[in-house]
Amino acid sequence: MEILAYGVQTDERSLLEQAFAGRHELRCLDVFLNRDTAPLATGHPVVSSSVNAVLDAATLTVLAAGGTKLIAQRSTGFNNIDLDAAAELGLTIARVSHYSPFSVAEHAWALALAVNRRLTRAATRTREFDFRLDGLLGRDVHGMTVGVIGTGKIGACFARIAAGFGTELLGWDITENPACLDLGMHYTELPELLTRADLVSLHVPLVPATHHLIDGAALARMKDDAILVNSSRGGLIDSAALVETLRAGRLSGVGLDVYEEETGVFFTDRSIRGITDDTLARLVTFPQVLVTSHQAYFTRTAVGQIIDATARNIDDYAAGRTNENTLVPRA
Repeated sequence: MEILAYGVQTDERSLLEQAFAGRHELRCLDVFLNRDTAPLATGHPVVSSSVNAVLDAATLTVLAAGGTKLIAQRSTGFNNIDLDAAAELGLTIARVSHYSPFSVAEHAWALALAVNRRLTRAATRTREFDFRLDGLLGRDVHGMTVGVIGTGKIGACFARIAAGFGTELLGWDITENPACLDLGMHYTELPELLTRADLVSLHVPLVPATHHLIDGAALARMKDDAILVNSSRGGLIDSAALVETLRAGRLSGVGLDVYEEETGVFFTDRSIRGITDDTLARLVTFPQVLVTSHQAYFTRTAVGQIIDATARNIDDYAAGRTNENTLVPRA
């Protein structure tokens, strides 16, 4: 089958080509899939999209008109896909239901430790031969109270690392994870978790009920010197409210691997023309904020698993099968 893969990163390309060699014809593009780039897929029965694709009704309509039958998204989240429109257009949709949870959990901890110990500022200083410690005072993670919002596979990995540091664990989720209970986690209501935690990490999916879960009121409940980390989905945090919280001198550290308006910005080079998003521009100016470009999943292990699952999704479609990754089955 002829496959057009959108949003392929440089380090990802060779892995994709190896996975599909001798099985399917593959063409890779670095542009992201949206209504403007969808015409490029004309004549390709299979399209593989990246996490920042905009698969709304307009994009799906263009793809269907061009002969696309299957969209295999190389990510777990699918809040960017209009599944109802896909079903109406007769498009089959598949995703990657899971990959290494350690990749995201470890990156979340990398963000937490970096903002706690002011590593970005320290590295910038030492490159300029400024070896002072002024403004670099951090805290021991040992003894902290860590709040884990969402205790599925990734949240549980994050909690396991937290337990290794010797922290008190608080959890919030619709169901309690026995693995987290075994770590000594105490499940509580969200307001109590936010009030008590020294470090809060987000690991829930973005659905209508979790959109802006961390809004102005939630941020107001957090300790003035708390650390907030988000490696899940940008829409979990009200970014404007976060800016106001930081402007008020609250929160000692914020680590963000995702941002609610990241589409069209993350994974691109804006070093020359800049960005027009004033909120994101303001966020990156705060010295206690560290933003990475949705790279938490980006390890060789995780990307390899994502590509393997994507190849299996395409093979199963070609054979007339569905699997646990199928969101919209063949009509």
